[in-house]
Amino acid sequence: MSTLERNETWEIVDRPKDKKAMGCRWIYTVKYKSDGTLDRYKARLVAKGSTQTYGIDYEKTFAPVAKMNIVRIILSLAAHLVG
Repeated sequence: MSTLERNETWEIVDRPKDKKAMGCRWIYTVKYKSDGTLDRYKARLVAKGSTQTYGIDYEKTFAPVAKMNIVRIILSLAAHLVG
């Protein structure tokens, strides 16, 4: 928490009077290296999305994810078409 505050990840603002605060929880994960040894501990704060109302609390949620294979293919196609 202190690191998130120090990095100014978010800022605290007043809640509108007609809204309720949405809950959140910490998710803890242990990451291991390919040989099975401990790599690091990871923690992230996630919102409890089940308390949201579609169209009121949010419009859409989207998390862009691209696999490295797709990025390589697009770059190779771009290099091939340009060159």
